[in-house]
Amino acid sequence: MKFKDLSVFFQKVESASKRLEMTAILAELFQQLDSEERQRINEIIYLSQGQLLPAFRNVEFGMSEKLIHKAIAEATGRSHDDIGKAFRSLGDYGEVTQQLSGSGAGKLEVTEVYERLSELSKFSGEGTVKKKVEFLAVLLREVSPLGAKYVVRIILGKLRLGVGDPTVLDALSLAYSKSKQLRPALERAYNLCSDLGLVADILFSKGIKAVEEFKVIVGCPIRVALAARLSSAEEIIDKIGVCAVEAKYDGFRCQVHKKGDEVQIFSRNLENTTSMFPEIESAARKQIKIKNAIFEGEALAYDPQTKECLAFQETVQRKRKYDIDIMQKRFPLKLFIFDLLFAGDDLTRISYEQRRKVLSGLLRKGDVLEISPVTIAHSAGELADVFEEAIAAGREGIVAKRLDSPYQAGGRNFNWIKLKRSYSGTLNDTIDCVIVGYFFGKGLRSSFGIGSLLACVYDQNEQRYKTIAKIGSGLSEEDLKQFKKKLDEMKIKSQPKEVDSLIQPDVWLTPKFVVEVQADEITRSPVHTCGKKAEGEPGFALRFPRTVSGIRIDKNSEDATTVDEISKIFSMQGRRT
Repeated sequence: MKFKDLSVFFQKVESASKRLEMTAILAELFQQLDSEERQRINEIIYLSQGQLLPAFRNVEFGMSEKLIHKAIAEATGRSHDDIGKAFRSLGDYGEVTQQLSGSGAGKLEVTEVYERLSELSKFSGEGTVKKKVEFLAVLLREVSPLGAKYVVRIILGKLRLGVGDPTVLDALSLAYSKSKQLRPALERAYNLCSDLGLVADILFSKGIKAVEEFKVIVGCPIRVALAARLSSAEEIIDKIGVCAVEAKYDGFRCQVHKKGDEVQIFSRNLENTTSMFPEIESAARKQIKIKNAIFEGEALAYDPQTKECLAFQETVQRKRKYDIDIMQKRFPLKLFIFDLLFAGDDLTRISYEQRRKVLSGLLRKGDVLEISPVTIAHSAGELADVFEEAIAAGREGIVAKRLDSPYQAGGRNFNWIKLKRSYSGTLNDTIDCVIVGYFFGKGLRSSFGIGSLLACVYDQNEQRYKTIAKIGSGLSEEDLKQFKKKLDEMKIKSQPKEVDSLIQPDVWLTPKFVVEVQADEITRSPVHTCGKKAEGEPGFALRFPRTVSGIRIDKNSEDATTVDEISKIFSMQGRRT
């Protein structure tokens, strides 16, 4: 397939407003591939997501908008002033490239463009910047104007097709079987490897049976299991009966993969964080008895003098690429292991109780890795006692786990239930919100560029973000300055199609950044779309919302609190008032 033909499909998807329409377009694309092209379907999958490899492979092009600007000038022969003027008008270097490009022949195959982009991402050494600009300029001249638009967007990480992982999974099922019946098997395999390209490749090369039999791979992060929430010990026992109870730590969730002496650490949003946590990497080699393993835990910084664990605000200082040695001495880490997913074989399908038994014999003594203590609660009273102990020890709360539950990769259900605080007329728990826009503000705040933030939660059923609050409290002057600098990385010209909003902010943002929000309670609102099911029906809103954290760099936008959770919290709140 020619890249110019793939670009036409991208344009169709970008223009589509409904998820079913996007799914049908992608399915048509996959069906058009011949047998040879299907052998490299993974490349098309990655490109459709604006990537060269899965996100956890950390492939970066290292080209800023300034360098893209230079490459466009060299490719089109236009002046920098012309390009600057076009960018100020269009607000998108992809569209600028398309508008200013000549009639490129567009003869390059998808594979050729993919290989060129791969080569571009590997440039290093002296003179790299000049080589990248020249190399990209040549590529932009050889693809069609529409193709050039998407090449630029891919390099800048701003493809903007609005295609979520579930849409791709539905499209693969539709292309392979002409129905969506294969979605559960495809989704399970994806949740076990976090690699849509790999799942597509297995489907078309080996068939659906191989997908159904898929097992975890050491080195490919498993999408993390998530906990539902209930409001009391009594409700938890009523829901799952006798259960295991562990403290809920507020740190970095780490999934550690050990393959011989090679160790990789992945965050909850699948980022490879190995280089940031050298003590965990070293401890995994020394303390884990078996050759190959995958385990999960929560990493907390602790005071080397008192040995007491520190708050998240201090732990978060370890999440950096530079000065790691210095920060390691100031804030050493301890990893509390709470689950084992692989120990020579895939353990995700066996029960929690069995996984913990295997885990109990896995660890050698050491200062960094420690198995999280667990208590079996037979009654609400016993569970409440563990909860009180956890709170007294400075923990967020507890997580209760069904003894017979498998590890539900990528799922949020009642196999795991978190209890952080009670609901008693006010909303004491925090809500994870995605920032999708901001308002300039008035008076003094206007000088900082941000007056308030438009916040959303995630609708898993529709794969869209629904507004729930306009937040103007909780941020200091310095916070506002830092927020604007960070948020402007995601600034776009118009409302993202994955955002459902009746409110128009001054600046729209691609949904990416998550913040923790505290509010007095959840109320009904005619202006917010969270929980709004019909025209004229009110949605949900946060009353007196304020931010209580900076951007949560350990969470993806899809890790935000869901609309279903908001609805349940509203019901719990109502029962308590």
